[in-house]
Amino acid sequence: MDPTDTNEISEQFGETEQGEELSHSDKMIGIFTEPTKTFEHTAKFPPRNKDWVIPLVIFFFIVAVIKMVSMMNEEVYFEAKQKQIDSIEQMVESGTLTRDDGDAAIERIDEQMEFMQGPVGWVITIASVLIFGFIIFFIIVGIYFLFVKLILKGEGGYASALVANGLTAYISIVQYIIVGILTMAFGALINDTSLAALLGTDRTTIAGFFLAKIDPLSIWAYFVLSIGLAKMFKSQSTGIYYVLVFSLWIVGGLLLVLVAQSVPFLSFLNQ
Repeated sequence: MDPTDTNEISEQFGETEQGEELSHSDKMIGIFTEPTKTFEHTAKFPPRNKDWVIPLVIFFFIVAVIKMVSMMNEEVYFEAKQKQIDSIEQMVESGTLTRDDGDAAIERIDEQMEFMQGPVGWVITIASVLIFGFIIFFIIVGIYFLFVKLILKGEGGYASALVANGLTAYISIVQYIIVGILTMAFGALINDTSLAALLGTDRTTIAGFFLAKIDPLSIWAYFVLSIGLAKMFKSQSTGIYYVLVFSLWIVGGLLLVLVAQSVPFLSFLNQ
């Protein structure tokens, strides 16, 4: 990055104080260089849809592309196939599927995976990642919004939470690009940049759970999200937002572990 970029952002902040709003590109750079000032000035204007739509579309597109490229790696392909087989076997053992249905499903895996590597499969992958990605995003933002409004009494609407989460997605984009590089380099499915992912630790165990939380890029993203929510909801204290965001991250992770332990064939939730 050009060393003058930070100065340019600072100059933009000065113009904003005089009534001019930051451009989306300035907000994107500011998320990495000066997140507090970026969100402070963003909060002075009505929430813009482009501030959460653009980063999310980029993020989900990159996720889909990396997913497709990763499947071209023979080792990754085999691991993904084996995980599907293991999941089906667990469903058979739990009685969710009959043995015959399970065998039939296993026989279809190769055919389905090969189909998804063709042009039509690529379109389906991108579309499904975008559709389900946005649905999950809206749900997560809704959870943050309810806690901020009901517990912290923040001054802002759902759109404010969308912007705070959306702009923070630029950090997630960097994280997922690194995930893609690591996946190709190690020839193994890697879902994040945590120690659990790098060591291949079972996240349904206590040790695995805590190793999954040792993730520098995720911690960075949650710090920035905390700042974003605090500023977008006109709070004078960022500390309580740190507590809220990181508590939800940890509690949410624990709930996924409990669900995976209670329903074995849903163990993929913690992979």
